Amino acid sequence: MKQSIVHIALVVKDYDEAIEFYTKKLNFDVVEDTYQPEQDKRWVVVAPPNSTGTTILLAKASKEEQKNFIGNQAGGRVFLFLNTDDFWRDYNNMVANNIEFVRAPKEAEYGTVAVFKDLYGNLWDLLQLRSDHPISKRNN
Repeated sequence: MKQSIVHIALVVKDYDEAIEFYTKKLNFDVVEDTYQPEQDKRWVVVAPPNSTGTTILLAKASKEEQKNFIGNQAGGRVFLFLNTDDFWRDYNNMVANNIEFVRAPKEAEYGTVAVFKDLYGNLWDLLQLRSDHPISKRNN
């Protein structure tokens, strides 16, 4: 059996401002942006450059209940984890793009990590996993 997680839905206020953030600030690619007239919404998928794994579905909040979770989808915990092949390149680019880091870079047993906020306040880890980390081994 082979299964995989294809998308993670991230609730956003506005498609275009979210696309702008992810493509201009984080250098993600737009994988798909399709209007769905029967539901009057867009299917917007972004992913890190050269990524072949899970993508992010930018899901515009359509109900008041959903709007309450924008920026706090994980109750204040780190929600998403962006692994990179060059931590300091990406960290420095993100700082240059005015990404707010709420925890400074540090070396941990699993690799190098810092915590940043996305445009709505969701917390992300930027990390470079060590080559002997189980996920690094799995992806090679």
